[in-house]
Amino acid sequence: MALAERIRTPQVPDLPTASWTNAWRIGQEVVLSGMTGHPATKQAAEHGQPLGAYDQTLLVLKKLEALVTAAGGHKHNLIKTVVYLTDIADKDEVGRARRDFFDGVYPCATLVAVNALVFPELRVEIDAWARLDVDLREATLPLSTES
Repeated sequence: MALAERIRTPQVPDLPTASWTNAWRIGQEVVLSGMTGHPATKQAAEHGQPLGAYDQTLLVLKKLEALVTAAGGHKHNLIKTVVYLTDIADKDEVGRARRDFFDGVYPCATLVAVNALVFPELRVEIDAWARLDVDLREATLPLSTES
């Protein structure tokens, strides 16, 4: 049986009241809980400058990267994400943030519209899976089937 190691990092602190774990490393796989831009999103909203979907997405992707790094990897080990949006119209801003973050090497992704997230200022939540033995920058591309 593979050992599970709880992943912790100061960039994504565990909440003392949490009933979940931010990330587990099981062998070469890292399973990451859904991440949001909280508490930065709450602080921005309280100052009258709410963060849009682009900024929230970048915050979340950086949290995921910090957890994967703490597990011994990097952002190109992320192989799958599920993005939850409170407004499907934000999909283009999420896509722009993903393009800026992943540098043209993208994990598999699912995009889902939901009615709400845990706090009203949240627009984006992302959960993810990573493989520390896979670097998507080294992925092989299929031969073109165009004639």
